[in-house]
Amino acid sequence: MSSSHTQNPQHSETVEASGHLIDSHIMEQIFDTVVEFNGRFEVEDFHIGRTNSDPSRLRMRIEAPRREDLDRMVAQLLGFGCTPVDHDDVTLERVERDCCAPLDFYSTTNHKTQVRYEGEWMDVGNQRMDAMVVISGGAAVCRRLRDLKAGDMVVTGMRGIRVLPESKERDRHSFSFMSNGISSERQVETAVRQTAALIRATREAGLKVVVVAGPVVVHTGGVKALSELIRGGYVNALLAGNALGVHDMEAALLGTSLGVRQTDGRQEEHGHRNHMRAINAIYHAGGIAKAVETGRLTSGVMYEAVKAKIPFVLAGSLRDDGPLPDTITDMNAAQDAYAENLKGAGLVLCCGSMLHSIATGNMLPSWVKIVCVDINPAVATKVSDRGTGQAVGVVTDVGLFLDLLARNLCHE
Repeated sequence: MSSSHTQNPQHSETVEASGHLIDSHIMEQIFDTVVEFNGRFEVEDFHIGRTNSDPSRLRMRIEAPRREDLDRMVAQLLGFGCTPVDHDDVTLERVERDCCAPLDFYSTTNHKTQVRYEGEWMDVGNQRMDAMVVISGGAAVCRRLRDLKAGDMVVTGMRGIRVLPESKERDRHSFSFMSNGISSERQVETAVRQTAALIRATREAGLKVVVVAGPVVVHTGGVKALSELIRGGYVNALLAGNALGVHDMEAALLGTSLGVRQTDGRQEEHGHRNHMRAINAIYHAGGIAKAVETGRLTSGVMYEAVKAKIPFVLAGSLRDDGPLPDTITDMNAAQDAYAENLKGAGLVLCCGSMLHSIATGNMLPSWVKIVCVDINPAVATKVSDRGTGQAVGVVTDVGLFLDLLARNLCHE
């Protein structure tokens, strides 16, 4: 099997890939990439996996008329799991100055990655996208640009690198029920049931369930359900921004959210100041934990997180009011806190926050599942478009989704 010929191809490379290449539509992306870069391919060997555990294997020769086209093609194919068969060791260059990578540094994806060093393939630790690979003490690890130190040995170029994309799962809980077209209640209930099954499977595997939540959880009436999920032990960490904490505690202390009464949906007189009154009350108490300890705060998502002793992170932004004393206003420190609490995660449930969902997705390896719940279908699309290909969307009201999820998990 081969593609159409280009004129006088002069430069070639042989690459190999394995996995569920057909089910995951990876093979067609490989072929399309070769054509896109003005090249041609010739399949030298192809084995079709016949069982769930039997991967397909592809070996093909690729050609391009110019060396630069071939190099760009190989770089693109690397992300689809195609590895040159020459098996050279990686090329390393020393960092000369803190936070300054060599010009030809290899930029990581969120897929499992291996590098060949001293003739042996080794897994890269702390996998995440948009990082460098540093080899130190015989181990390879992803490191962010801002964390590079003079003397670090950084992987450069594309040789000696193997990327292993996540394959479409044939026999586990399928995400096929989730799509941007979800609109009917029956489909939402199906999405909830399968999300609940994923949460149970994650817990049984000894992995963490992390919730990323925006203030829309409060505005749509999802506080009771999310509180119930926290009490039931179904949430192991809570990642959010200042706004979730503010409006959650505004509702708990004053009965309003953005000045709107939670009981009847009417605007409270002078309610526009209630979020500031809530922030002020927490400052007077000495922080969220102190407000719980002293009895000033007796309900809400933040109250339940403190009582359950699950870690939470409130990341600040330029538009924050206050912010709360617990909000981390240093963006680097907030990123670090998010990343720390995502360690050991098996499932991340993102509820109504585009900014924090995208940020979280950027920190995760591709084998951690993400369920993105939002009334706006563009949110899940944007999360996926920014490199988090494992993100799947449930398009529905966040409060409704959380209510159905709590009923499914907490009332078994």
